[in-house]
Amino acid sequence: MASAERNTYLDQVVAQSAQLEQDLRVKKAPMAQAPAPGGGGDTSNRARRSAAEAATTPPTAVDVRVTGFGPWKTVLVPPNAFVVHTRRGRDKPLHLGLGTSFRYRSATDSYLVVPGTMQTILLNAFCICRELQGVLVQAYVQWIVQDIATAYRKLDFGDASDPMRLVNLQLKEQAEAAIKDKVATMSVHEVLSDKQPIIEELTARLRGVAESNQEAQGAGDSDTGLGLRIVTVQIKEAVVTSARLWENLQKPFRSEQGQLARLAELGAQEIITGRELASQRLDQLQRLENDRELADLKARNAAAAFDRDAAERLRRGEREQADARALASQASETTLHELELEQQRHAQETEMRRLRLELEQTLQRLTLDHELAVARDRAEQLHAAALLELERDRVSQDIANGRSPEAVQAELIARLPEIVAKLPKPDELRTVNLSGADGGSLAGIVAELAAAVTAIRSAVASRE
Repeated sequence: MASAERNTYLDQVVAQSAQLEQDLRVKKAPMAQAPAPGGGGDTSNRARRSAAEAATTPPTAVDVRVTGFGPWKTVLVPPNAFVVHTRRGRDKPLHLGLGTSFRYRSATDSYLVVPGTMQTILLNAFCICRELQGVLVQAYVQWIVQDIATAYRKLDFGDASDPMRLVNLQLKEQAEAAIKDKVATMSVHEVLSDKQPIIEELTARLRGVAESNQEAQGAGDSDTGLGLRIVTVQIKEAVVTSARLWENLQKPFRSEQGQLARLAELGAQEIITGRELASQRLDQLQRLENDRELADLKARNAAAAFDRDAAERLRRGEREQADARALASQASETTLHELELEQQRHAQETEMRRLRLELEQTLQRLTLDHELAVARDRAEQLHAAALLELERDRVSQDIANGRSPEAVQAELIARLPEIVAKLPKPDELRTVNLSGADGGSLAGIVAELAAAVTAIRSAVASRE
């Protein structure tokens, strides 16, 4: 139920305010001190002491530099910061002003550095209006230090990391209280529509508390005010916390705007409807006129088409008859021409058959003549070859008969190994004496061979 009653726009406003406050926070890094000038044998000792003091010095919000060493230290203050320098035994500050640098003795002196820049305080005041409804008023206040002589005595700037933190908290509480007091006397519509009364009330209260009275200062009374000056006070946003009330407040305006929009739509719809009806009527009249003109045009086109078709049919009939007669005449001429061509073809075929028979007879006669000539040539070649063979045998025989006994004997001796290799292996050895014949003549050699052959045959026959 709580989530349903929550205003989402309120959540967005609060989130944006938190982000802005986070962006306004300035985080300073620890200030580094410059090395102390000097010389001599104790230079390293002084450097170590300066480093130790720099390490123990807390971070500050103002860029203050302390140079030197021992009783010769100097505090360098930026030009946009107020400084209050006091010394033991003095009832008044030695240095008091904006951007004043000074000599500093750590044993007897003390100083306070306050930023002189403008400060911004963001306010998120959850208020109750006259109708007992919750309202979030978001504002901001910007202020600066005007009189440091009054401010440092009445305000606490002792936090070195953020000297303005306590002052901002005090002013923030006072501003929220002023806003809540003023919103409690106003209605929801007044808070949302006119924020000037809240600004005037908040400005008057803050200036009455923070700023010094100029007349009192002129009379020598400086106890009034805090030495601050309020630069500006502005109301950024006023949002109703209840989502249902926020929606109900928007409903009258939305309903009025919806009614005006609906009436405008109805008027436009009426005008559009009248124009559409007039356009439809004109469209129907034009359509009827176009239909009539199209019907007349179709009738004229149909009559013209009928006349054109009748004339075309007559022309086609005459053309078909003429074409038929021409085709019949051409067909008879073609038939006669085919008959003539057929007779010519028969005569040509008869002549071709006769010529073919004569050609075949001539070819057969030539073939027979050729075969006879070939046979006669072959017989003559065979006869000549036989004669050559007989002549060669006669010549060979004449050569063999004309050989000398020495040649015959030499050939026989040369062929004896071949003859012996072809002879069968003898089972027994027999010796034939051939010395009785004449070994020097051919007849003697032949007689010896004949005797040897007779001996071999007898040996073979006896073995078988």
